[in-house]
Amino acid sequence: MPLQLSLIPLAGFTGLMVTAAFEDFRRFVIPNRLTLALCLLWPFHLASGVTLTAFLGAIGCAVAVFIGGALLFSRGLVGGGDVKLLAAATLWAGPCDTPALLIGTGLVGGLLALFLLTPAGALVIAGRAPAGADGEPHKTPMPYGVAIAAAALIVTIPPYFG
Repeated sequence: MPLQLSLIPLAGFTGLMVTAAFEDFRRFVIPNRLTLALCLLWPFHLASGVTLTAFLGAIGCAVAVFIGGALLFSRGLVGGGDVKLLAAATLWAGPCDTPALLIGTGLVGGLLALFLLTPAGALVIAGRAPAGADGEPHKTPMPYGVAIAAAALIVTIPPYFG
């Protein structure tokens, strides 16, 4: 089977998303360089033949998700890295799959939250919670980048192999 060049950016997307999930789980931080790399790799993904309408629609959806996420961030409800990662994932999902990405992120995030509330989840997170502004640990740290990355992979990868 010959190598399909359109799969190379998709492999990069997969590696970057897995790395973002790992870093968020390990340190509760999604490095900006990973989100930037996802955004810089996205045009190569589009080279496989995307219409101008789909291109502009993806950018519009990503901007809308970023603005909504920035509002949630300003209220202290989500982390800044999560907002940037979700906006980058929205670029890759495109306008047609953005609703599936957002719903999938919510579902996977809910399952992750339920797991972290169990005794096993508490053991996984124990001792790694970042300190708050007053020096006290957050009550329930949530590496939401894991949910974003999982949903992004679930939504973005299968159409290329189905």
